[in-house]
Amino acid sequence: MIVDTLRARLHHAITSPRGDTFAPVRVPKDLARRMNLALGSPLCSADELAKRRAAAEKLASLRGASDSAPRAREAAPVMIYFQKDRNARELARMEELLASKSIDFQRLDVADDEATLAFVVREAKCKDDDLPVVFVGGHAIGSYAALVAADVSGDLARAVSGEPLHAR
Repeated sequence: MIVDTLRARLHHAITSPRGDTFAPVRVPKDLARRMNLALGSPLCSADELAKRRAAAEKLASLRGASDSAPRAREAAPVMIYFQKDRNARELARMEELLASKSIDFQRLDVADDEATLAFVVREAKCKDDDLPVVFVGGHAIGSYAALVAADVSGDLARAVSGEPLHAR
């Protein structure tokens, strides 16, 4: 409280027009006002101090409320990489399985995209003849057989929910 009273009185002293006609008073007051602004206005009125305290308390209460509330995990993106009409039956089966589990997915034809095809083949550790391949987030699940195995073991649901997968 004493510090707050001192801050408010010093603020009043440097902002009041009293003595501004006399140069030896005006120049130091002007320098003090400029320094106060440069430092973020530590010297301020009592009303401003009350506003700052109220804002700090509100921020603290909001931070406390957000820390205690559990955050919902966002579903990881599921991608099916395929090449035009190659293995269309397996692609349809993958889509059926994902749709039956209510998992949103995107299809991406990599036939004309050599960079993406190289990424998919490298990360899924397969050949381009083995497409379609499913990825959840940045993790390669694999072909239809690997997708079914991941579904049965629960790894698919964990991967989509954002949980870490079991080491293989």
